[in-house]
Amino acid sequence: MSTGTAVVTEQGVLNSLLTALAPGSSPPKQPDWLKALRDRALERVGVLTLPSTHDEAWRFTPLAAFARQAFHPLRTPSRLQPDDIAHLTLPEATTRLVFVDGLYAPQLSSTCPETGLVLGTLDAMLATQAASVQAHLGRHAVMQDALFAALNTAFLQDAAVLIVPRDTALAAPVHLLFISTQPEVASHPRLLLVAGAGSTATVIEDYVALHEGAYFTNAVTEMTVGANAALEHVRLQRESKQGFHMASCAVSLGASSRYHSVSVALGGQTSRLDLRVVQTAEGAKCTLDGLALISGEQLADTHSFIDHAKPHGVSRQLHKCIVGGAAHAVFNGQVMVRPGAQQTDSAQSSRNLLLSSRAVVDTQPQLEIFADDVKCTHGATVGQLDSEEVFYLQSRGLSETVARNLLTYAFGADIINHIPVASLRQQLEQTVLEQTTGQP
Repeated sequence: MSTGTAVVTEQGVLNSLLTALAPGSSPPKQPDWLKALRDRALERVGVLTLPSTHDEAWRFTPLAAFARQAFHPLRTPSRLQPDDIAHLTLPEATTRLVFVDGLYAPQLSSTCPETGLVLGTLDAMLATQAASVQAHLGRHAVMQDALFAALNTAFLQDAAVLIVPRDTALAAPVHLLFISTQPEVASHPRLLLVAGAGSTATVIEDYVALHEGAYFTNAVTEMTVGANAALEHVRLQRESKQGFHMASCAVSLGASSRYHSVSVALGGQTSRLDLRVVQTAEGAKCTLDGLALISGEQLADTHSFIDHAKPHGVSRQLHKCIVGGAAHAVFNGQVMVRPGAQQTDSAQSSRNLLLSSRAVVDTQPQLEIFADDVKCTHGATVGQLDSEEVFYLQSRGLSETVARNLLTYAFGADIINHIPVASLRQQLEQTVLEQTTGQP
């Protein structure tokens, strides 16, 4: 492809995404500070260009297939009924917010939360929790040099907003369900979660499709975890195999807080997650578990950045990829220990399993350390199944195919087992079992 063709194609996909936007196009009910935030984001979109393999952060993730698409805002809303999504609901999660093609669906949601939790759409929360929303919305996600995050913010008309007051422990998980029902539609889901000091919560962020066409989900999540608070965050991406999924997640950790993330990527023709965790006070701990299970010609990219900015921080990261067919997985995990962040304890591991000779994994664990009293390790492995383990199972009466399927399933289930919601864990275990059987 010539350079001129590439520029025309890029402008085409961006123009199709921006058809509904213009300076000053914010909804009239939005406050001035939010309109200004959207206008700043739109300005950045006008300056930034579509990332290419010439950009270091995207050098393993070509967007040529994405650039050839034409997406449009939702024109005719789908009218799903509760029975249409019954298979996607979780019995443990009595509180659920559902967005369909980017629009809030009250008929599918369950908004009678347990005592203490404050949640709702952006408009509703601006009416009752304006100070908390203004203090955090758009404050954590980086959009200066991030086209997709800026694009999401430029489209910011609605969002899921959750506020867990201080010293409140939620007994049940909260399910945030984002559903795509139409091809060629671009949606820009937004999630803001504020966990007050001493609070405890489990949140499931779930992206699904009810069709097999090409579409675009462009998600941004911002989370702040207060002092001594504990947050369990499950992020599930099970889009259509023809869909495009770009996501940013920014997490801010207070003093002695605890954050555990389990991120699972199953769908998407091209998917990317940029996960940024910043330790803003002493003693914070984060644990990041991730699994990408892809095949065919899928591409799944995970970029993470753990920023130890204060002393006594602890981080653990385990990311696994199971790659079959001619699929391509990318993992770039950066751990930064800033000056003065003494007695930081960080360990990062990238483990990758190739199921075919055509599968590709690019993995780059990175450490940047500017303090001298720390304990930091990282490592990466890429390979196929251990022939001795396969032989051992065969010696116990299993066929070679069954032995390989069992070992592949166990490799992925190690991450799934870290999910704290039993019904979701069982669903995903079945999905992993099905997808690891008969990989080409």
